[in-house]
Amino acid sequence: MRHFALIFTASFAFAATTLAQVPPYENPLPVDPPYYRVRYEASSAPGELVYPVTYTLWIPPGLKTLRGLIVHQHGCGEGSCKSGQTGAYDLHWQALAAKHGCALMGPSYEQPDKADCQLWCDPRNGSDTAFQKSLLDLGSQSTHPELATVPWALWGHSGGGHWVGGMTLLHPDRVAATWLRSGVPPLAQVEGKPAPYPVSASALQVPMLCNLGTKEGVSETTGRFSGAWKSNEAFFRHMRPKGALLAVAIDPFSSHDVGNQRYLAIPWMDACLSARLPEKSGDPLRVIDPSTAWLAPLQVGASEKTAPVAVAAFSGDKDTSLWFPNEAIAKAWVQYEKDSAVTDVTPPPAPTNLQVNGNELRWEATADLESGLAGFVIERDGVLLAKIPEDAKNPFGRPLFQKLSYSDTPAQPLAEMKFNDSTAESGKTYRYRVSSVNTVGLQSE
Repeated sequence: MRHFALIFTASFAFAATTLAQVPPYENPLPVDPPYYRVRYEASSAPGELVYPVTYTLWIPPGLKTLRGLIVHQHGCGEGSCKSGQTGAYDLHWQALAAKHGCALMGPSYEQPDKADCQLWCDPRNGSDTAFQKSLLDLGSQSTHPELATVPWALWGHSGGGHWVGGMTLLHPDRVAATWLRSGVPPLAQVEGKPAPYPVSASALQVPMLCNLGTKEGVSETTGRFSGAWKSNEAFFRHMRPKGALLAVAIDPFSSHDVGNQRYLAIPWMDACLSARLPEKSGDPLRVIDPSTAWLAPLQVGASEKTAPVAVAAFSGDKDTSLWFPNEAIAKAWVQYEKDSAVTDVTPPPAPTNLQVNGNELRWEATADLESGLAGFVIERDGVLLAKIPEDAKNPFGRPLFQKLSYSDTPAQPLAEMKFNDSTAESGKTYRYRVSSVNTVGLQSE
């Protein structure tokens, strides 16, 4: 693939040059199948995207026909945009995609430092068109032309929340579910802000969840991100009385970072995709059975909260109630809002394809759908040899094997499933076993 350097002037006008075949963002990850990538240059044409953008796609190996596409959309700022480079490589999100026969996409908008985020996070400014062009091009590249027409499940952080919310309101018939972390699209006219989006009857059928940290205007009402709750509450109070399938989940510890939200977001997406995706690719999205819903009153900041109940048993004001697709998700939400410790009682899948070459061990593993992948236990002749990583840390939530960026994507360089047994003696025969460990500490076979 050819890459072109972009020169940004002080006024953020753009001029393309072919002087260097180097991407503006360093450390591009490999894209051998099952990974695919397209990159588009910045455009100066009216209504088109003014920033370069790269779309990286992962397709479950061996999948014949895609049923959908999961988009993991980063937020505003150069750092968040760079974090989008690893979105498609996330083992936990890949497990969700594989279960439902979906591709996983990680966009990376190459927004310069301090440039205007609205020029990409508002999809009406050309990013909608670029995204849909990428589906055609990636569909051709991967020999999955159905990618251009399958439904979308959208996850977005900060400005990415604006983007996924805006795409939901612009294309509700294409969207199976939408998770908005910290950011929402505008629904009312505010001076100096983007134009509001229309809300159609179809948009009200899309399950949505507004998620933010308590330090974004709930428990802390000052600071850089203190306005997040105000905009999220306005979005909720505008949409829910119209009948939108919408809830709010407050992370009890975090600020604008993503914290432990994936342990609610992925099960929530799993439930919504199970209820919404058509069995046959190309058929319309299914409407969620309203009788399966659970509701709870909106009680942001309350020390004691009323537990969710089945929709038939709810006696409160439905216009301000939180909507959940089923009982399991409602109960997971209670745990999340209390201490973010969403429980999991099932062990992760066992690793596969362990190979030994000299002193080096390599293997493959699938992340636990509910709790992800924290690391591995390696045994030699039935005795513990090593734990990988030795000292797992994560400043934003539970430790993960792939580590975690501020924007919920794997850290670079990507962690590899390998181990060097430096104590193995030449001429001796050993028997190795590798087990996976999820983020609640359960170990696989």
